[in-house]
Amino acid sequence: MKAAVYHGPRDIRVEDVPDATLREPTDALVRVTHACICGSDLWPYRGDLEIYGRPGRTGHEFMGVVEAVGSEVRSLRVGQRVIAPFAYSDGTCDRCHANLQTSCRTGGYWGGTDDGGQGEAVRAPLADGTLVALPDDADLSDPRLAAALATLTDVMGTGHHGALSAGVAPGATVVVVGDGAVGLCAVLACRRLGAERVIVLGHHDDRLEIARGFGATDLVTERGRDAVARVRDLTGGGAEHVVECVGNAGSFATAIGAAVPGGTVGHVGVPAEPVALLDVHQRNIRLIGGVAPVRAYIPELLDDVLAGRLDPSPVLDTVIGLDEVPEGYAAMDERRAVKVLVEVGSA
Repeated sequence: MKAAVYHGPRDIRVEDVPDATLREPTDALVRVTHACICGSDLWPYRGDLEIYGRPGRTGHEFMGVVEAVGSEVRSLRVGQRVIAPFAYSDGTCDRCHANLQTSCRTGGYWGGTDDGGQGEAVRAPLADGTLVALPDDADLSDPRLAAALATLTDVMGTGHHGALSAGVAPGATVVVVGDGAVGLCAVLACRRLGAERVIVLGHHDDRLEIARGFGATDLVTERGRDAVARVRDLTGGGAEHVVECVGNAGSFATAIGAAVPGGTVGHVGVPAEPVALLDVHQRNIRLIGGVAPVRAYIPELLDDVLAGRLDPSPVLDTVIGLDEVPEGYAAMDERRAVKVLVEVGSA
C-alpha cells in the first residue's frame, strides 16, 4: 500500500509500505477515503519539532470505511464509514470518562511508528473507543459534506475546544488569535456557542474573508503590540475571552495582552516555542487549554454538520490526491493553502 512518509525537514515522500493489518482483537482496519494535512504537521516539516521519527508515517486526520474488525470489536461493522479523531483512545479509562481522551491511559496518536492517516489504509487500535460511525445515508460523494466531516477529525473540534476553554457563552465578546484553519473554526465555534462579537487577528485577506463568512464581526490585521492596542481600543481595555490558535511565542504574547485583567485565554495552538508567563501572573490571566479531546466533541458537532447547521468546509480550500501529498505540504508551508484535503479512495 502507499503512504506518506517523513524523512526529514521538507522531505515527505509517498512510498510503498507494508499493508495495514489487524494485530490485536480490539483493532479495526480502515480503508482511508479522505485525509487532511494539519498545521501542526508543518512543525516537523519545517524542522521545528521532531514528532514522527525518521522515517515515520505522517498524518493524524482521516476518515474511511471499515474493512475488517478484530474479534473483540463490538460497536463497528465492516462497510461502515467512520471518522477518526486525531488520537486513539480506549473509551474506558478514568481520563476518557473525564472527556480527556487525548490523555487516555492506553491511547496514542496516529503516525510515526503507528499507521498514519495520509495513506491508503490504517490499523485503528482501540477501535470501539476511537472511531465514530457515520449514518449509512451520509453521502460522502458530496464534496462539501465530505470536507465538512473531515474537519471533525481535528480542526473543528480543536477550535471548539479553544472556545470552550476560553469560557465563551451567549452574548460574549471574543478575540481569536490566528487565521489558520483552527482559528477559522474557532470563529465558527464561538458563534455556535452564542458569542455576539468575534474579533479575529490575522494577516491574510483570503483567510479573513472566510472568517467574515463564518461570523467574525471585526478584523484586526496589525501585529504584536499594535494588535494588542487595537483590540484594547475595540473592547475598552481587553476581552474577557481570548482563543489562541497559533502556538508561537508572539501569538501567545498577543493573546495574553488582548485579555482584560482577570480574563481567560483558551490556548490550542501547539506551543513549539517557550512562552513568557509574567504578564499572565501580573494581570491574573486565566490560561487554560491544551490538546483538544476531539473524540468527546465529534458526536455533537457531527449532528450539526449533518443537519446543515454547521459548515466548516471552506477551510479545506485545496484538494489533492495521495501522490500529491508532498506538494500539499509545500502549499500549506508557503501559505498558498489554508488547509489541504487529500482524496485517497472512493467513499
